[in-house]
Amino acid sequence: MKILVVGNGGREHCLVWKIAQSKYVDRIYTAPGNPGTAEYGENVDIDGLDIDNLLKFALEKEIDLTFVGPEAPLVGGIVDRFQGAGLKAFGPVKNAAILEGSKVFAKGFMKKYGIPTAEYKVFNNAEEALEYIKDKGAPIVVKAEGLAAGKGVVVAKELSTAVEAVESMLIEKKFGSSGQRIVVEEYLEGEEATVLAFVDGKTIVPMIASQDHKQAYDEDRGPNTGGMGAYAPAPLVDEKMMEKVKREILFPTLEGLKSEGIDYKGVLYTGILIKDGSPKVIEYNVRFGDPEAQVVLPLLKTDLVEIALAVIEGSLSELEIEWFDKKALCVIMASGGYPMEYEKGKLISGIDKVDGRDDLLVFQAGTKLVDGELYTDGGRVLAVTAIGSSFMEVIEKAYSGVEKIYFPDFHIRHDIGHKALKYI
Repeated sequence: MKILVVGNGGREHCLVWKIAQSKYVDRIYTAPGNPGTAEYGENVDIDGLDIDNLLKFALEKEIDLTFVGPEAPLVGGIVDRFQGAGLKAFGPVKNAAILEGSKVFAKGFMKKYGIPTAEYKVFNNAEEALEYIKDKGAPIVVKAEGLAAGKGVVVAKELSTAVEAVESMLIEKKFGSSGQRIVVEEYLEGEEATVLAFVDGKTIVPMIASQDHKQAYDEDRGPNTGGMGAYAPAPLVDEKMMEKVKREILFPTLEGLKSEGIDYKGVLYTGILIKDGSPKVIEYNVRFGDPEAQVVLPLLKTDLVEIALAVIEGSLSELEIEWFDKKALCVIMASGGYPMEYEKGKLISGIDKVDGRDDLLVFQAGTKLVDGELYTDGGRVLAVTAIGSSFMEVIEKAYSGVEKIYFPDFHIRHDIGHKALKYI
């Protein structure tokens, strides 16, 4: 089979790495890809949002299956276009991708179908939003409605932070059209986890749970980022909790989608918060998380291409999905200043010191190759992922990998995985 992967981040590098292990695959193209994906196939100089040229390329090359990594092309309707041209694409169609494309829709959907989530209110007027926030008090959460690359959520511990968030979204238009409406919701206490699931429109099969670390600094301090590291399986979501998540969240979500006439096929990401044994949904995403993919996919035993085909064909219930009995943990090496202002173009060294190992992987995200040398080209630059038999082992292994790699002013969190240790 000829495979096309759309995207250029760490998630896409991980997807390409996993797809390359499939017995079905002959050739992999990545558009636009990065220096990491180029090691497994051919990078194609087409932007992930250029659906017209992606479709043209897929038809010319007779691509058998396309994996769409990021959310923006999915929300833009790439799967509809590919299907309309008779091509197979793994991911939800446009009217299903609205679960991530509009937080207003997602919150209304959860309320309608009794899926546990935070209380909320929607605003497009800054004055009304500020009045509501001052009445409710802090802590409180402010979210831009649309896509904001993981940065459109402000968890405001102080009233002043919430006021700044409202002003930046509704008055200063920091997120453009994505911030024309905002969701203001109650602050939920508890511990966070991510449950990714394969969905074929009729069946929903959860993957092993993972835990992302969204705040920029240790001990969950600082602004939200796209994710500073993750680990799996998250012991917070044990067998009993997973059954509860399926019963109270995943199954009602699938039934709700069916009731709305939405044929959801692909990956559903459910971010949940757990307190006193009760899970509540923080957000839905409509694709593999990043960096969750970098710890979940290395533990997947079943052929990913086989799963994708079963999802597209609606035969997921006939497939047994297996997992390796291991732990995985990744530490994101970010540019100094991320998620705010940061510089690009810093020389990266040391990746060659960890290359070639099965238990320590470096997935490239914000990188570029210039005259044979690797340079930083984004906020999140590398995802250093360790695989092992215990959380202590993968924590030590991942951070030892980080120590071998260097670029000026790099920033990491030093406490990825520490929450897992309390369950030992």
